[in-house]
Amino acid sequence: MRIYALMVLLLCSLPSFSQICNNTLSGKVIDLHDGTALVGAMIIIAGSEQTVVTDINGNFSIQNLCDQTYAIQISHPYCLTSGHKIKVDGNTIKTFQLEHHLEALNEIVLKGHAQNKKSNTLAQNTLSGEKIEQFSSGPLGDALNSLSGVSSLNTGSTVVKPIINGLHSSRVILINNGVRMEDQEWGVEHAPNIDINTAENITVLKGASAIQYGGDAIAGVIVTAPEKIFIKDSLYGKTLLSASSNGRGSTLTSKLTKSDDNGWFGTLQGTIKRYGDFEAPEYVLSNTGTFERNASVRVGFNKFNYGIEGYYSFYKNEIGILTASHIGGAEDQVRAINSTIPLVLNDFTYAITYPKQDITHHLARIKAFKKFNGFGKVNLQYDFQQNQRLEYDIRVGDDSDTPSLDLVLKTHTLLVDIDSNLSENISLKSGFMARYQDNFADPSTGVRRLIPDYEKYDLGVYGISTVQLQDNWLLEAGARFDFTYMDVFKFYRTSFWESRNYAALFPEIVVEEYDNQLLTNPQYNFFNASGTVGSTYSFNDKFKLFFNYSLASRVPNPSELFSEGLHHSASRIELGDLSFKSEIANKVALTFQKEGTVFGFSIQPFINNIHDFIVIEPTKVEQTIRGNFQVWEYRQTNAQLLGIDIDATYALNSHVNFNHQFSLVKGYDRQGDDALISMPPVNTTNEITYENPKANNLKLALQSTYAFRQNEYPNTNFEVYIAQSESFELVDVSTPPEAYHLLNFRSSIAVPITEKSNLSVGFNVTNLLNTRYRNYLNSLRYYADDLGRNFLFNLKFNY
Repeated sequence: MRIYALMVLLLCSLPSFSQICNNTLSGKVIDLHDGTALVGAMIIIAGSEQTVVTDINGNFSIQNLCDQTYAIQISHPYCLTSGHKIKVDGNTIKTFQLEHHLEALNEIVLKGHAQNKKSNTLAQNTLSGEKIEQFSSGPLGDALNSLSGVSSLNTGSTVVKPIINGLHSSRVILINNGVRMEDQEWGVEHAPNIDINTAENITVLKGASAIQYGGDAIAGVIVTAPEKIFIKDSLYGKTLLSASSNGRGSTLTSKLTKSDDNGWFGTLQGTIKRYGDFEAPEYVLSNTGTFERNASVRVGFNKFNYGIEGYYSFYKNEIGILTASHIGGAEDQVRAINSTIPLVLNDFTYAITYPKQDITHHLARIKAFKKFNGFGKVNLQYDFQQNQRLEYDIRVGDDSDTPSLDLVLKTHTLLVDIDSNLSENISLKSGFMARYQDNFADPSTGVRRLIPDYEKYDLGVYGISTVQLQDNWLLEAGARFDFTYMDVFKFYRTSFWESRNYAALFPEIVVEEYDNQLLTNPQYNFFNASGTVGSTYSFNDKFKLFFNYSLASRVPNPSELFSEGLHHSASRIELGDLSFKSEIANKVALTFQKEGTVFGFSIQPFINNIHDFIVIEPTKVEQTIRGNFQVWEYRQTNAQLLGIDIDATYALNSHVNFNHQFSLVKGYDRQGDDALISMPPVNTTNEITYENPKANNLKLALQSTYAFRQNEYPNTNFEVYIAQSESFELVDVSTPPEAYHLLNFRSSIAVPITEKSNLSVGFNVTNLLNTRYRNYLNSLRYYADDLGRNFLFNLKFNY
C-alpha cells in the first residue's frame, strides 16, 4: 500500500518535472512620443529576483522563463512606471512604450488652441504670466496695449476693446480657454468678458493666418491660454492683492491647483474687483466705478494617448458710464463738447448709478482627445455660452430701474480637429465646426429694440498643411469654407423703411403691417471662403524672415445689418443696412526678426486691402423725447490699411535692458478718397529696466509713452439748431486731441517665506507726472480728460 501511494505521487509530479523553463522574453522599450529607444529602462519580473536593464538601443532579454503568465514592472527616469501581464509561450518578443518627458503630459488641447504655435508663417506676440500679473487689476485690453501694433478703443477707463493694426470688434477673434468668445462683441463699448487672471499666457496674431479659429479674423486672433498642469502629485496656488489710489479700490484674485500622478487634476480660481469713481488730473469722473466678480473651475484627466477636461467660468461686471456723456438738448450738446471740463461734476462715490452696463457671461466647455497610431490626434470639443447684457439709461417714473436694453445671446458650438503627420516633413491639420446661436431682445424694456431676435447657424471646415522643405525653410498653406444662415424677426418704423427704399428692395420680407411699423423676417445665406499661404526662412540661428498672405471674409454682424435705434450705453443712435455684403480682406505681412541675448529686433510691415469694408460714422443729430443724440450710420466702402510695427531690445549689461516699440497704421477710404475714422495715431514706447535676481529678484522699470496727434481723419462735423439763439452751432466731433506724453514706473521684489513659498511686493505709478490728456480712441474724450496719476500697490503670495 505504501509503495502504491509513492508511485501515485511520482506520476502526479511528472508534469512539473516536464515543464519547459528555458524560454526567453526579449524586446525593446521605446518612447511613446516619438518611438526613440529608452536607454537604462529597468524591467523587473514580479515575485523573483530577475531584473534587466535596456542597452543603448533600448533592447532587453530575460532568460529561463517558463510557459506561464508573468507580472512585469518597467521603469525609467522621467517616465510613468508601468505594469504589464505577459503570457510567455516559447520564445516571446514584446515592445513596450513608456510615457517619457512627463512635462509634455500637461495639456489637453485642440491643436492650436493653447500653448502650441498658432501659425508657422506669421510672427506672434505673447504676454507671459508675469506680464499679465502686472495688469491683474485692469481689463484685458490694458494688458494687450503693451504689445506693438495693438491699441484699444475705449469707453472711459473700464470698457477697453482691443484694436489690432487698426481693426477691432467683430474683426478680432478672441479665444478664451479654447473657446471662441461670443459676447455681442460687435458693439464699440462691449469689452471682452474675460477675467485676465485666468490666463497663463496671451498670444496675439496680427492676421487671419490661423484659419482653424475662423475665416473672419480680418484683424487677427487673440488667444488666452490656461496654465500647464504637470502630471505629478502636487498642490499649489497663488493669491494676488492690489490696491489703487485712482478709483480708491482693490482687486483680489486667487487660484489653487491640485494634480495627481495618475492623471487627474483640478483648478479653482476667483477674482473680485471693486473701484469707485476714477479721477482725471483736476476732477472726479462721476459715475465711472466698476464692480467685477469672476469664478472658474477646471477638472480633467490626462494621459499621453487620451484625455478629457471640463471647464466652467462665471463673469459678472457692473460698469458705470460717465454721467456727463449723457446730455439733454442741442444746447447742452454744444456746451459739453466745447467745454474743457465735464458738465456734471460730483464728489467721489462707490455708488454706480445710471447710465451703466450690467453684464453676465457663463461659459461651459468639455473637450477630449485620443491619439491613434499611424493616423494622428483627434480632438473633440463642445462649448456653451450665455451672455446677458443690460444697459441702463437715465429714465424717470416707473421705468427708472428698468434696463433700456436687455439682450440674451446663447451659443452652442461643436468642434472636431485632426492633427496628423503625412510624412516626416509634411503635417496636416483639419477640422469641422458647427455653431448655433439664439439672440433674444426682451421687449419688456419699453424701448425700441436696437438688436432684433434672431437665430444663426454656422458651419465651417478647414485644412492647413505644413511642409518642411529644408531645415531652414518651411511652407504653410491652408483653406477654409464657412456657411452662415440667419433667420431674423425685426420691427421697423414705417418712416425709416420708406426712407431707405426698403419697400422696393425687400418687399418679400414683410410679414405684417401695423399703423406706424412693420414686422419683417429677413433671412440670409452667406458662403465665405478664406485661405492662407506663407513661408518662414531662417538665415541662421539669429535671423529669420516670415512671409504671410491671408484671405479673410467676414459676414456682417447683427449690429451692422439691423441697428435702428438708440444705443444707450454709447449714448447715440445707430443705423444699420439690410443690403450689406461680406467683407473680403487681402493682407500681406512680412516680419524680419533677429534674436540675440544682447540685441534683438522685429520689423513687421503689412498692407490690408478690404473690399466692402463696413465703417460707422457720425452723420447728424436727431432730436428725441430723451433729448438730442448723435446719429451714427454704417456704410460700405473699399478700404486700405497699411503700417509697420517695430520692437527692439538692447542689453546694456547683465542687469539693465532697454526696450523700444513703435507702431504706425494708416487707414484710407479708397472710394471716398479720405481717411478712415478711428485709426490709431502713431505711438512709441521706450522702457529701461533693471533686474537683479541675487537681490531678492529686484526689478525696476521706467517707461515713456508718446502718442502723436492723429493728423489724418475724416471731417464728420455737423451743425445743430439752438432754439434760444435761433442760430446754428457747429459740433466738432472730428478734430483729434493733441499729442501727449506719459511716464510710468514699475517695481517689485520677492521675499522668501518658506522653502516652497514666497511673497512678491510691487509698487507702480501710472501717469507719473499727472498729465492732462485725451485719447483719440476714447469715445468719452468729447466730455472729459483721461485718467490722472495712479499709485498701485501689489502683493503676490505663491504657495
